[in-house]
Amino acid sequence: MTVYVETAPHEFTANFLFNDRGLFPFFATDRRVKRGGGSALTTFSYDDEEWQARLSYQESGLENPGDTTPQGTRFDIETMREYRLNVRSLGDPVGQRKFNVHLTPRWPGMKSKGGAEIPVPEGLGEGVNLRLSGANIEFDEYLPLIRCAFGAVGIQPGYFSEPHPYSNVQDAERYVRLHREVSGPIHARDGPIARLGHLLENDRSGYRKVVQNDQTERGEPLPGYYHTVTLGQERIQEAMPSHELPKEIKHYYARKAFPNDHPLSHPKLGASYQVNRWDGKIGVSDEDLEQLSRELDETVLSTLANSQIDLRPGANTYITDAFFSASESDRDRELVEFNTTRIKQNQESVVIKHIADGLSPVEWESLEMLVTDGGNVSPNKIAEQYGRHPDSVRRALDRIDDLVDRSYDDVSLRSSYTGDLVHNAVENARYATRRATEAAAKAIEAAERGLDEKTSAFVAWAATHGININERNDGMTLRLGRLDRDNHRREVRRILREGLRLWEQANRDPAIYRSGNYRYWYEELEHDLHSIDADLVTKTVCGPVWKTIR
Repeated sequence: MTVYVETAPHEFTANFLFNDRGLFPFFATDRRVKRGGGSALTTFSYDDEEWQARLSYQESGLENPGDTTPQGTRFDIETMREYRLNVRSLGDPVGQRKFNVHLTPRWPGMKSKGGAEIPVPEGLGEGVNLRLSGANIEFDEYLPLIRCAFGAVGIQPGYFSEPHPYSNVQDAERYVRLHREVSGPIHARDGPIARLGHLLENDRSGYRKVVQNDQTERGEPLPGYYHTVTLGQERIQEAMPSHELPKEIKHYYARKAFPNDHPLSHPKLGASYQVNRWDGKIGVSDEDLEQLSRELDETVLSTLANSQIDLRPGANTYITDAFFSASESDRDRELVEFNTTRIKQNQESVVIKHIADGLSPVEWESLEMLVTDGGNVSPNKIAEQYGRHPDSVRRALDRIDDLVDRSYDDVSLRSSYTGDLVHNAVENARYATRRATEAAAKAIEAAERGLDEKTSAFVAWAATHGININERNDGMTLRLGRLDRDNHRREVRRILREGLRLWEQANRDPAIYRSGNYRYWYEELEHDLHSIDADLVTKTVCGPVWKTIR
């Protein structure tokens, strides 16, 4: 097994629901607090570590159900309260290895004091919810610690034996602390955080978000101060197909300034679970917590690997702090490679296909506006900008649906990387047009001086009709400009015959001209030419198709 550095747990938030004993845990907690005069404080030992537990109460916003709950359970509590159990490690010198439990009752039909119904999962029945928020404790240690802590303050640990399947994790993070001299590749412009956000950008199908902040709250410049990329389930699976959970990858420094020789003056690299970025959930069973820990662990390791940072523990790479030991891991982990290369190649191939096949004027105009407007426009706005009919724009967008994401009134490029490729194509097309115009001007100038007059006439003819000519060893391609809707067939005959005449007058081989590839457009519809003779016929198609004239 390859040896990797061991990541450390950081934040963790979860809802532990218990219904095996109904409301008994709530009633028992109420009695214990009253017996202790409003609180209870004690210590206990867990896994050779000393802990302190403090039980207290707070006023409740829940409506008292009266003598009985809607299910008929006797309710002898006059004043509604909720309860807090604060647990912290006594062996932690910085006081940050701890958790807090907020215990509230649950029963179907429960309401707030204002009369609003409180959602209770269907099928849960009566029970309690333990909302836990902690830090710097392994995820699978929280439940044993909950039992020990409640037992220590005088409440039966058996009440918290088996969490209900509706229990769920809300937040979790694992991290490593890196030496500030080696972490640069992670937050660099071509580093994994930027590349994942850049290549997987999509604000309408799935979710991604990139934050790149190189300035502290004090206004001081600090490269990599807070760089994150957040990927929803769809996006994370494009980067890491074996993973399921949505995550945030972040490189960040402590908000407080520390001396250079202090461990906290060096940045963290963390991966955290993002519960709001999918419709699923991760529970608190052993299997779920193992998956959670594994995916976060592998995401951190993969980010390091994609930054070419050594994954083995080393003093020049990793910095030990109170909770991260920079030690070798005994976990069986596989290194998961980010598929940014595959994603990049897929996006390139899509753009290249459309550029090679040719784009209609409406498609060009739509892409150009998406690039220049940042990719957040409507078909109507594109139509208004270029004097098109909105239906023409929508049909054009349908033909390039693998370049864009769209709903009826909202269009965006699939990613900023696609946007860069399209932008380059648009610029190249503009440059090609400028080159053709310059070539035509030079040809006319040459003709005026009596130089190569016949060649100049052919080039001038192409420039006049907006024809792009590409002649190679294996043949030639002529792209005709936009033609009038009513007379396009007659125009094609006239223009191509005129071109053939000028081509022959320039002493060029007519067979090359006749066997070339030709395309013309009117409105948003493409027409393939099957003949340039008197019996010219055209075929209207809905997508780019090249035909060779024989």
